[in-house]
Amino acid sequence: MRWVTYRRAADGETRPGLVHEGRVYGLDRPGSLLELLASEGGLAAGAERARRGPAEVVDLAETRLCAPIPEPPSVRDFLCFEEHLRNALSALGRSEPPEVWYRQPVFYFTNPAAIHAPGDTIPISPGSAAFDYEVEVAAVVGRPGSDLSPDEAEAHIAGYLIFCDWSARDLQADEQAAGLGPAKGKDSATSLGPVLVTPDELEPYREGKGYRLAMRASVNGVDQGGGYWSDIHWSFGQMLAYASRGTRLRVGDVIGSGTVGTGCLLELGGLHGRDRHPYLRAGDTVSIQVEQLGELVGHIGAGPEPVPLG
Repeated sequence: MRWVTYRRAADGETRPGLVHEGRVYGLDRPGSLLELLASEGGLAAGAERARRGPAEVVDLAETRLCAPIPEPPSVRDFLCFEEHLRNALSALGRSEPPEVWYRQPVFYFTNPAAIHAPGDTIPISPGSAAFDYEVEVAAVVGRPGSDLSPDEAEAHIAGYLIFCDWSARDLQADEQAAGLGPAKGKDSATSLGPVLVTPDELEPYREGKGYRLAMRASVNGVDQGGGYWSDIHWSFGQMLAYASRGTRLRVGDVIGSGTVGTGCLLELGGLHGRDRHPYLRAGDTVSIQVEQLGELVGHIGAGPEPVPLG
């Protein structure tokens, strides 16, 4: 199944919709995809209602999409692609990856109040001159759970979507020098979408700890690079299991994979020079494509000046 959250042309209200053959079969209840995930029968029951008696049917190409989960309970972003880690460390003048990265997956919490939809304008973080995209995928939790094993955790995944963690590299470097963060370096925007794809749709592409699906980005129509989901070091089952340790995953929680190798400008500038891969500027358009998950576009806008603190 493929699900979207979309905005109705008639009244501007948002609602979940099942995507089938280029059309969206909208539901009038529950009012959000998050509520649908938590309802009895979940997505499967919702799909049956959408096919049997949709509130409306609209063309996907003419539909204004929102983030599938516009207000997730939490957003965790992991760092699970070794090539990205090595390239990023090299670009920052650092050494080999730390031993802990091979022992357990690592993550940080990002801002669930800063979720953006496909096609949104993304303002540059206030005060940043090194604004970047990140090519990622994410899992959405469909069932709550605690202290899960990786196999158990895999069964708690409702679906996958494209995840772009917009990053202010200069702000990130400053605050992490103090031993905390990332905070404001990652706080301003995360884009999700365009569709939530259930795991069964991806099963034919399974390889290694992920799927043999290409993940790439372009800026202003120029391909920038990327890799494959199957290059991942830690599986989503392992990520969710670790995230659930000693706490509780909730329905709608978003779990990001971290950046695929060569999936951001920090890496590319370190590998090929910043002149060839400058950081983002107002007016740029970034497109992130993941096979089977679609395309997620963000238009870069000028950000506000930072408000003085003193």
